[in-house]
Amino acid sequence: MLEYQENVDAKQLNSLALAYVGDAIYEVYVRRHLIQSGKVKPNQLHREGTAYVSAKAQCKVLFRIIDEKLLTEEEQAVVMRGRNAKSGTVPKNTDVQTYHYSTAFEALMGYLFLSGKKERLEELILKAFSFVEEKKGGTAE
Repeated sequence: MLEYQENVDAKQLNSLALAYVGDAIYEVYVRRHLIQSGKVKPNQLHREGTAYVSAKAQCKVLFRIIDEKLLTEEEQAVVMRGRNAKSGTVPKNTDVQTYHYSTAFEALMGYLFLSGKKERLEELILKAFSFVEEKKGGTAE
């Protein structure tokens, strides 16, 4: 990743900016994960990727992370800020609550990435992958 002289203070960014970055970062990790698992057909990649990156999937992962008490207080605060962010739009294929929680998940990913907490980011992403794959009975199909 490119290095910039001035670091962005992730604590000062609004939640939707964090979610914007988090969405992209998580998507890259998911795509690499699918490629590494031997998936190469574009239609298959897209279909299986949805099991990880849809609003519904991200919401379920976040609930599981919360239920298992895996977040620090700081991370919980980021999640709450992300959940309460007002975007003004909601995708037509999900309900408002699911969308808010998926935004919270993405905000957390963005926060960890922009804060330089790569190890923690990857720890939570691996948990997310295991939760999705556990539900699917192996790799996401």
